[in-house]
Amino acid sequence: MNLPDDNDKREITPQLTAAMVMSAFIILLIIVIVLIANRKPHHQQTPQIPDPVLAENESPVVKPEEQTVSDVKPGDLDFWDMYPENNGEDDEQGTAANDKEPSMDKEGTEEDETPTEATDGKHTLVINRDGSEEWVLITPYLPKNDYDYTNLVSQSGRMAYYTDGRVTSYLGVTIDKYDDYVDFGLLRDDGIDYVMIRVGVRGYGTGTITLDEYYTDNISRANQAGLDVGLYFSSQAITVEEAMEEAVALIAVAQENKITYPLAIDIGFILNDTSRIEDLTKAEKTEIIRTFADTIKEAGFNCVIHADKEFLIKEIDLSKFSDVDIWLDNNGDLPDYPYAFTMWEYASNGTVDGISGPADMSISFIDYTQK
Repeated sequence: MNLPDDNDKREITPQLTAAMVMSAFIILLIIVIVLIANRKPHHQQTPQIPDPVLAENESPVVKPEEQTVSDVKPGDLDFWDMYPENNGEDDEQGTAANDKEPSMDKEGTEEDETPTEATDGKHTLVINRDGSEEWVLITPYLPKNDYDYTNLVSQSGRMAYYTDGRVTSYLGVTIDKYDDYVDFGLLRDDGIDYVMIRVGVRGYGTGTITLDEYYTDNISRANQAGLDVGLYFSSQAITVEEAMEEAVALIAVAQENKITYPLAIDIGFILNDTSRIEDLTKAEKTEIIRTFADTIKEAGFNCVIHADKEFLIKEIDLSKFSDVDIWLDNNGDLPDYPYAFTMWEYASNGTVDGISGPADMSISFIDYTQK
């Protein structure tokens, strides 16, 4: 006999069973998903194919958005490494490191070699008559040579000094009896501005004064050609009296002619021979030349000293001649004479129209007609 309850139970049981199975399956699926999710690495990165050029030099860069923070612990944060523990030693070490002198090897530049006389800029090289070399201290108390040699231009043996694009020097030649007949018109046409004519010479052995045979004619024809004229005397004076005698001889000639350039004393040692002035002291030579200069200046003429670098620096006291100009005898090379000079004899074998043989060429850096 079928009871009502029994029939109902038989009808509901399959539905309940299906529902229970479904619920169990869903629960099991959720558990499986959670387990799988918990076992999945959180820092997994998308594998990258290394660039063939940069692979050896660059480390892979992890983008911030590719990192997860779900399981990041404080110990995993590497920014703590940016702040190392400070127990006071670092400050001391840092200070000590800063106070240390930088170490240099033997070839380092921290401590340069001690400057030598050749490199300290305080000495000048003097070539002595015997060919030996000597570095001489440059005195800071004398006016210095301040010419800019990049402004010097030499064309066909003609030297010129430029200032602001124009020639500011004057070209000259030295004339003596050994030049024979000189055509001063040709000199002028060849660009010569002035001539320095020798009046006389004192013998370096006997001390006798000899006047040049042609000086009177040379002065006259140079004036006629419109050239500026200066005079010089080749001295071997060993006393102040002899120096005055030479100066007076020049003054007498200058007063009788039109002289617009300086009166010069030409002095120095004799090449390959012994001169009268060899045994004079530096003080004696200085006094003799000073007497010559004073005599010339008192007569109202400009005076210059014609000598080479060795004689000027080693044989006389230049501090006694601050008011006397220098006519530097320096053939061939650019002058390395450290002190001021106004005239420069730069060649002894020049070629110029009007003189048949080699010519002594000079330039003047100032216009003596205006001095």
